[in-house]
Amino acid sequence: MPIVEASGLTKVYGSGETAVTALDHVDLSVDAGEFVAIMGPSGCGKSTLLNLVGGLDRPTSGTVRIAGDDIAGMDDVTITTLRRRRLGFVFQFFNLIPVLDAIENAALPLTLDGVPGPEAHKRAREWLEKVGLDMRLHNRPDQLSGGQQQRVALARALVTDPALILADEPTGNLDSKSSDEISDLLKQAAEEWERAIIMVTHDAHIASHARRIVFMRDGAIVDDVRLSAEGALGEARAAMEKAGLL
Repeated sequence: MPIVEASGLTKVYGSGETAVTALDHVDLSVDAGEFVAIMGPSGCGKSTLLNLVGGLDRPTSGTVRIAGDDIAGMDDVTITTLRRRRLGFVFQFFNLIPVLDAIENAALPLTLDGVPGPEAHKRAREWLEKVGLDMRLHNRPDQLSGGQQQRVALARALVTDPALILADEPTGNLDSKSSDEISDLLKQAAEEWERAIIMVTHDAHIASHARRIVFMRDGAIVDDVRLSAEGALGEARAAMEKAGLL
């Protein structure tokens, strides 16, 4: 069973002559362990799609299923619980709490869900070690580099053992070295930890870490390309050129 199934997904803002169709009958299926990059020009619907899949916004029509459960019809309490327990989010800006250290930030989803402190911190420590921050467990965000802060954010996204990670321009605020490191960790999350990953990016080099690129234009998917394990950057650039993005 796919982790994500979007069918006929449509989002219209406004009404009448001022209505804007941000997403137009989009179908998308993503399996466990699959790393998908979404690309397209500004305003094409990439972030809208991510928000609808993540339950951060509701569609005008169509359905979104997460591991078989239709989230479009869930009430606010149910969908908030689903986001906290079954989805992980990584954003361009790390959204860490300044007064909390790395363990406390990474443990936050568990803490909010009522997991006792010692258990929440134990699981946060384990994920921080997996993402390479075992020497920075008690540092606050202002004591960490941008790449290290994004590692904390990734550990926070993984700490609840979600089926799906949604990443919106996760390298957009990082230097090239840190960008590659975060992209490799997302790839590892898919291939080794068997999470479904959907990542929005404008960068062909970052997209080449994925094994599938979905191209969007004017609220619709215009191409869906699977990359090989080798030479992926060249394939990604060729696919972008075909989609009119280069």
